[in-house]
Amino acid sequence: MAENNGEDQDHSGGPTLDSQFRAFSKFGDSKSDGKMITLSQSDKWMKQAGVIDKKITTTDTGIHFKKFKALKIGFADYEKFLEDLAKAKKATLDDIKNKLIHAGPPGTTKATQVMKGGAVDRLTDTSKYTGTHKERFDETGKGKGIAGRKDRPDEAGYVHGYKHKDTYDATGH
Repeated sequence: MAENNGEDQDHSGGPTLDSQFRAFSKFGDSKSDGKMITLSQSDKWMKQAGVIDKKITTTDTGIHFKKFKALKIGFADYEKFLEDLAKAKKATLDDIKNKLIHAGPPGTTKATQVMKGGAVDRLTDTSKYTGTHKERFDETGKGKGIAGRKDRPDEAGYVHGYKHKDTYDATGH
């Protein structure tokens, strides 16, 4: 592959294999400088690009990646890894590289979307709470904190259950 002189795009303005390599090698690793990639980052990139399928699996990528006897490999070794993988799986190297280049920026899948629907709404609607649970929230549905969880005794000085509180006449009548 030709040197790209620090540019992240090819002549048509799109991403290059090198720029995608740097983007995916930084994904999920805040300390990464983008020069080395791990097997898990490579697998994420390949899954997003559609390279990993029934023909090429994560087991295959693991076998070929481990031949470099390192947890992380640089861009030059990564190209050798792709060549080795393509040769072993009888796939075209250009096809794999093309898919990797056009995989888009690293992103998360929709696996952890926020639930929407009746069950969550019903379970979190404080107006439907009963018993002691109801006492933990005010009229607006906001939690009362510790006051809603603790049984606060009446500290007025009267015996619990005394019915004539505040009826004593100070004049003695």
